[in-house]
This record gives sequence, structure tokens and C-alpha cells, in this order.
Amino acid sequence: GAAKLVVVVAIFLLTFYVISQVFEIKMEANLGHIFARSALDAAARSTKPPRYKCGISKACPEKHFAFKMASGAANVVGPKICVEDNVLMSGVKNNVGRGINVALVNGKTGEPLDTKFFDMWGGDVAPFIEFLKSIQDGTIVLMGTYDDGATKLNEEARKLISELGSTSITNLGFRDNWVFCGGKGIKTKSPFEQHIKNNKDTNKYEGWPEVVEMEGCIPQKQD
Repeated sequence: GAAKLVVVVAIFLLTFYVISQVFEIKMEANLGHIFARSALDAAARSTKPPRYKCGISKACPEKHFAFKMASGAANVVGPKICVEDNVLMSGVKNNVGRGINVALVNGKTGEPLDTKFFDMWGGDVAPFIEFLKSIQDGTIVLMGTYDDGATKLNEEARKLISELGSTSITNLGFRDNWVFCGGKGIKTKSPFEQHIKNNKDTNKYEGWPEVVEMEGCIPQKQD
């Protein structure tokens, strides 16, 4: 009886040992897999390119505001204006329209002030002129066309936009695509402007040129 007990105990201990070894091997394998997966995830995160405000290609320096904008696509997709990762105007926000779309931003803080669009095909230019005259010094002004932004523009409106730093506004024609970023009280011409003419031989869409896009860093207004 004592011999049988010794044998049973020995078998039990041997079985326990074998099971514990197998379990330990599995645990090590699982831990190894987990650690390897974590290392791969960390490597993937480290190689993933950083995302900058508004999705621009590089970070802006201090005391600058990031912006990105695009004109409308034909008469189908509206323009988009983003400043400091804040989409101010877009078709998704349902605050864009045919003509010239305008977003105003505080030049010191980067905070949005107002957004409006003015129909320059079937509308009246007078409200647009009054709006341009009401813009306060130090305000960042961003504009983008949609469908047609030039038919109703007159010399007074073009002059007021030119005073914001635009050079292309004098040549903006029927169904041209145009984006612009300037400011009230600017002393020089703005470097932020893109303009493409409506030309039946080069238009990407039937009757409309391709979309124009622009991004950059707007210097913060200093006191």
C-alpha cells in the first residue's frame, strides 16, 4: 500500500510538473507575441508622418496661424476655408454659396469673426461693397470663388479687395477660380493668392477650370 501511494504521488508530481512547463512555455510565447506586437505598433507610430493644423504640409512657426483653402469645383462642390484647424466654410457646414465666399479672422487671436458669401452672378454687388468697407483694421480676410465670382464685380469692389492685398482681383473674370488671403490695413501685396482663368481649351470641367488650392502660415498681427 505504501509503495502504491508513493507511485501515485510521484505520478501526480510528474504530471503537475509537465503541465506547469507546458503552461510556462505558452505564457512565454504569448508574452513574446504581445511584446513583439507592441514594438511593431510603436515603430508604426514613430514612422507615421505628423499631422499639422488644417492638414498643411508643415508646421507653422510661432506667432503664425495655419490656413488651407480651396475654391469651388465647377458649380457642384463649394469652397473650403480652414484656419488653425477650424473649418470656417465648407459644403459640409452648408455656409457656402455661388459667388465670392469670405471668412474674417481676428489678426491677433486667430479667432473667427464672420463668414458670408455674395452672389456675383445673379445678386447685387452693393451689399458686398458695404461688407468690405465694414471690415476692421487688423482683420485677416480669406476669399474663395464658387461657380462665378466676377460678373457683378465693379471697379469699386475690385479696388476695395485690392486694398486688402490682392493683385489678381483686377483680372478676375467670368467663372475664373480664385483664392486669396489678405488683411485690412496691409501695407504690401499679399503673397497668398492663386488664380486660374476660365479657358475652354484648358478647363478641367466643362465650362469651369480646375480647383485652386492654397496653404500657408499667416503672421500674427503685432501691437
